[in-house]
Amino acid sequence: MLILGLLLLAATGAFAGLAIADNPGGGPDYAVTVLGHGVGTVNTLGAFVAGAALTLAFLLGCVMASSGARRARRRSAEL
Repeated sequence: MLILGLLLLAATGAFAGLAIADNPGGGPDYAVTVLGHGVGTVNTLGAFVAGAALTLAFLLGCVMASSGARRARRRSAEL
């Protein structure tokens, strides 16, 4: 679970970083592109909800990584 948590952390961080870096413009509707591919067009509320979903996925990755690390530490202490 540690590896899955770290992968989820890396994936959400990379996606958020690329989405922010590739879309510096603003306006009432945002045309979101990642690595030159159009993901979609969202309004301000859609951008907020997408950010909230990315935050929840990032927090899930944190929980998975920390629980995996605790489990690994507990197993090594038992051995």
